[in-house]
Amino acid sequence: MAKRDYYEVLGVPRNASEEEIKKAYRRLTRKLHPDVNKDDPQAEAKFKELNEAYGVLSNPELRARYDQLGHAGFEPGPNGEGGFDFGGFGGFDFGDLGSIFEAFFGGSPRARRKGPERGADLRVELTLTLKEVATGVVREVEVQRHEACVRCHGTGAEPGTEVRTCPKCGGTGQVQQVRGGGFARLVTVVTCDQCRGEGRVVDRPCAECRGSGSVARRRRIEVRIPPGVESGDGLRLAGQGEAGRRGGPPGDLLVFLHVQPHPIFERRGTELFCEVPISIVEAALGAEIEVPTLEGQEKVSVAPGTQTGTAKVLSGRGLPHKRGYGRGDLHLAFRVVTPTRLTAKQKELLKAFAAAGEGSEGEQERSSLFDRVRDAFRGRSPKADSR
Repeated sequence: MAKRDYYEVLGVPRNASEEEIKKAYRRLTRKLHPDVNKDDPQAEAKFKELNEAYGVLSNPELRARYDQLGHAGFEPGPNGEGGFDFGGFGGFDFGDLGSIFEAFFGGSPRARRKGPERGADLRVELTLTLKEVATGVVREVEVQRHEACVRCHGTGAEPGTEVRTCPKCGGTGQVQQVRGGGFARLVTVVTCDQCRGEGRVVDRPCAECRGSGSVARRRRIEVRIPPGVESGDGLRLAGQGEAGRRGGPPGDLLVFLHVQPHPIFERRGTELFCEVPISIVEAALGAEIEVPTLEGQEKVSVAPGTQTGTAKVLSGRGLPHKRGYGRGDLHLAFRVVTPTRLTAKQKELLKAFAAAGEGSEGEQERSSLFDRVRDAFRGRSPKADSR
């Protein structure tokens, strides 16, 4: 009897995706399993046919061979080579065990051909200044990675030669070893010794990459860093990692950022804080001074009588928000600096200032302080004295 079309067996169109094929197989496995259809004498044959169809259509290389040659692509040649053994249900071989596991547990102990494999991600660290964070910056990082071989285009085969599906394992990368017979058969799966588990055979390896399909190269990669980033943030550069295997896509480059502490500014999110020293003259009389910002020096006014700790806010002089809306503020805290080195003339002037300052604010505050201390020792309340 002629074999049915594999797509017909699974009930999927010829352009069905891998996921559609897998879903159809799981659904039919539950429906056609011999344990579920004990009264059907054709149950074993139907289940074997289902396994056979899925074994081909779930394998990209075998499916391509089937689409091109049909069932003839799996018939043995004159000397018995080139055939494909799907196994039978009668001896409960490993193919059926894989079907049961895959149908009911979502996985299968049966090995499949190794298909395209994504390349590994690479990681680098980048240190930024606070000024670079404020404006954003373009930096370069140097990485050493494996790239697809230019000579063989990643196939691993010398140009002009082909990569063949391994005739021993049929492209699965593994072969079955059977010991015993009947229901006592022990089926084990081992790595194919002809293709070393790759599922393919390269007769003439590429002279450039020696059959690996990739070569190591050092590259400088441009990284665009947006404004407002913080230490611990990361950027992902798609496709800039290690080359994929067997035609798979490359991995990504992960850039982890670190922001250097600033000698003047303290950062709290998008807000910046800075202490600004002023002289006693500037504090007493008021002045216009220059203060630092991330964009350079900026003039601000100091009000007469400014004390240490007096704050002033420069709106929009902080850091930009990472999401791109507005900027934080720059918070200035004035600190009055008492001179420690005075010339003789400066000392005379300060003494004259002190002599002329009877009833000064400082003396008044000290007098008030002494009065409060005295009253505390006497047990008297300042409010009682005020009466």
